[in-house]
Amino acid sequence: MDYEAFIDEWHNSEACVLVHTSGSTGAPKPMMVEKRRMEASARITCAFLGLQSGDTALLCMPLDYIAGKMMVVRAITCGLRLIRIEPCSHPMAEVCTPIHFAAMVPLQVANSLKVAVERQRLMAIKHLIIGGGAIDDDLERELRDFPNAVWSTYGMTETLSHIALRRISGSEASLWYTPFDGVTVSLDSRGCLVIDAPHVCHTTLATNDCAEIRDGKFRILGRIDNVVCSGGIKIQIEEVEQSLKPHIHKRFIITKRKDKDLGEALTLLTEETDVEAVRCICQRALPKYHQPRHIFHIEEVPLTETGKPARAKAESIANSL
Repeated sequence: MDYEAFIDEWHNSEACVLVHTSGSTGAPKPMMVEKRRMEASARITCAFLGLQSGDTALLCMPLDYIAGKMMVVRAITCGLRLIRIEPCSHPMAEVCTPIHFAAMVPLQVANSLKVAVERQRLMAIKHLIIGGGAIDDDLERELRDFPNAVWSTYGMTETLSHIALRRISGSEASLWYTPFDGVTVSLDSRGCLVIDAPHVCHTTLATNDCAEIRDGKFRILGRIDNVVCSGGIKIQIEEVEQSLKPHIHKRFIITKRKDKDLGEALTLLTEETDVEAVRCICQRALPKYHQPRHIFHIEEVPLTETGKPARAKAESIANSL
């Protein structure tokens, strides 16, 4: 969707607009969301960050998904001056205007850090929020000393973008997400996060994110549907991936495949061609029961359109090999 088409849709007489989920656990799904709730979300974010009318906001993400749409809605609702560029992997290459507020995916941030002039422009952004995928440890370390505020977001299409932020940079850096005003969180019987955000979502939302809550804040441990039950042992996929990230330099993904003995077998798909070398890394870096039973080379690790791991596709690939 282009900008003019979304503006036309926003200003038409309908109460809702069409958005699509990211497709990280399956095919993207269409959703109709209320404009008034998008406006409420916009006001909450701008209030949390202290943004004022006239502040500049950078739109550098596609308008097919909620993250891009919400940048436009924040500008309209809160009087921000929107600067638009075509979505690309190096957004700061063509932005010379000082930016108060920008939203990017981790890949855009990582690419910008590699080019000196882009890095300086990135550092000058007053509030940079990063979402749409996990921020790895190396990227987070690079951002820690940024002079302005860098935030990791927590949210989903159903919550109309984020409902909590976690500071990455400066002395306030933390592993814990702070929910916005009016948002409360709890855990269900599975240990998964439950979100009550009445301004943006008309029902209480039970997520599949295993979490821990302390003093009203929360941190995410991993997705419950990313748990592999192998021989009666439950293994969190994200935990294994986190342990291997410093050691495997090409892209990889942890998934599972059916196994007649174990029920589910932990499986690693990687773009590395030397499978035995990867196996040796796993033996050194992981406890015995976290070591993948199967390791396969594939040409390209599957990702969604927004750059997240395509978990359902990876599992399908693993079961076809």
